Amino acid sequence: MDKDDARVLDELFATVAARKGADASASYTAKLFAEGRAAIARKLGEEAVETTVAALSEGPARLAGESADLLYHLLVLWAECGVAPAEVWAELARRRGTSGLDEKRARKK
Repeated sequence: MDKDDARVLDELFATVAARKGADASASYTAKLFAEGRAAIARKLGEEAVETTVAALSEGPARLAGESADLLYHLLVLWAECGVAPAEVWAELARRRGTSGLDEKRARKK
């Protein structure tokens, strides 16, 4: 794998987490943290909508850009909520090999 593989998410998370408590006037990420969890969650929702719109009506490059924005804001929300990427990766690994339909049924129990 090259340096631009999925490990970039772990590296970005470390950068994001390091911005917690930083000067909000000098860092967009620090500004998001200063605005709080609800504002971060709303921004994530906005980015999800923009990603959906890009998928439905724009080209692959735009979808890639919006997807990057969505992932970035998700990492900010994780950092705000105390969720480390390794926890998410472990959950994905736990679900590996399980039918999505079976996994959804198991959640309803």
